[in-house]
Amino acid sequence: MSNVPKELKYAPSHEWVRNEGDGVFTVGISEHAQELLGDMVFVELPEEGDTVALGDDCAVAESVKAASDIYAPLTGEVVAINEDLEDSPEMVNNDPYGDGWLFKIKAEDESELANLLDAEAYSASIEDE
Repeated sequence: MSNVPKELKYAPSHEWVRNEGDGVFTVGISEHAQELLGDMVFVELPEEGDTVALGDDCAVAESVKAASDIYAPLTGEVVAINEDLEDSPEMVNNDPYGDGWLFKIKAEDESELANLLDAEAYSASIEDE
């Protein structure tokens, strides 16, 4: 059973979202997603300053098994990226909810958070995968 922190919100496409305050949200992929993908070998991130819309494919996580698109869980501006992943993509595997975060979005409309799942609903959604 994967670790699903209760304080985070989740997209059905396995991205997690953490509220950092002031309209900024950190985005990563869930432990379940990184387990499905396997060992990360490369992570392509958006550029700081990019504007992304809810559901846009805005990053790519490439593992030994497959490459997988990462979708924007919120609309807004990318205000930070995890540059450490360029040299150490395995941080997504080692600490998906900590050092393995992908990027931060300044949300344009925080009401979009209502579209995301809480930990209980996300856990239920991945039970059969």
